[in-house]
Amino acid sequence: MNLIEEHNKHYRFFADITGVAMKVYNKYRYGLLESAYEAAMRYLLELDGYIVERQVFLPIYWDDVKLDQNYRMDLVINQEIIVELKTIKFVGDEHRKQLKSYLNITHLPYGMLINFSPEGIYSEWYERYSDGTIEKIRLL
Repeated sequence: MNLIEEHNKHYRFFADITGVAMKVYNKYRYGLLESAYEAAMRYLLELDGYIVERQVFLPIYWDDVKLDQNYRMDLVINQEIIVELKTIKFVGDEHRKQLKSYLNITHLPYGMLINFSPEGIYSEWYERYSDGTIEKIRLL
């Protein structure tokens, strides 16, 4: 197997999850709330054998003190992939920063930003490395 095939095989789950999002979009199109796409994606991903949690609480701490602020991650898949869903016209830097913040707080290795836009599905894939850097991933 060459390096490109190895790279693509390693990140295959990104393409699989995006494929599920496309299936959901093809059925429902644009215009539903995030929660509807989220429920459908969870159902289909679980059929494919993934372990999926919805609306996962993400508490915020100051040192060892839990603050009275929580965030909610839309989907967490196999306890390693955060999926942040949007239903907006355009994905902006504020949406990317939100996902990157979740990756930094949780130290989970992978993140996806999926937008169910009027024009179709848009998906970005990220990996968080052990040194804290986050890199956008592409299949080659």
